[in-house]
Amino acid sequence: MNKIAFIFLLFPCFLFAQVNEQEQDSTDTYYIIIEGDSIPQSAINLDEVTLLHKLKFDSKEDRRRYLIIRRKTIKVYPYAKLAAERLESLNERLKTLEKQSEKRKYMKMIQKYIEEEFSEELKKLTRTEGQILVKLIHRQTGQTAFELIKELRSGWRAFWFNSTANLFDISLKEEFDPYNNKEDYLIEDVLQRNFIGGTLEPQKSALDFDFLELTQKWIYDNKKP
Repeated sequence: MNKIAFIFLLFPCFLFAQVNEQEQDSTDTYYIIIEGDSIPQSAINLDEVTLLHKLKFDSKEDRRRYLIIRRKTIKVYPYAKLAAERLESLNERLKTLEKQSEKRKYMKMIQKYIEEEFSEELKKLTRTEGQILVKLIHRQTGQTAFELIKELRSGWRAFWFNSTANLFDISLKEEFDPYNNKEDYLIEDVLQRNFIGGTLEPQKSALDFDFLELTQKWIYDNKKP
């Protein structure tokens, strides 16, 4: 780490080849006619998708800023997703171990594996990529990178890693806060668009926030006179 929608309802994607007609009576109950049988339903189950707003920028600088955030977010998100998966696997495994000595041995094994697998790749990250990764780790796990290191290694190691990261203007204590940080909202916007587009594999955030509320705040409310 040294460089370190609005909900829109669509018809189901599958087709009903045997549906002949729809009728509606005064009770506002819909009837789906299938092979002559009337099946009353108060509503039709539809697929739920997120309809995102069209991207608009007030200046070339804003557009450039977004494109940079998009490129870096797409690059580091897979690491944050994998970190969350590794943490979940680690916690599940630790639940099966009773002795503290077994737990320490297993944690050391996982630490060594992660360091050998990812340390060289993480060293190639730029400062801004490293900081976005730290934020996304918090988004995916609900814990800051500092807290994870402290929990899995020791308080001293966490302090040491944080002090080292600070030399490159990276804080391992940084949280993902799209409600109060416009850049974090833009990161979330990038994620949502690439989840829908299939560029990134979705993984539910460990944090509780509503992207539609965020969009209302940062995009629409800011434009009100």
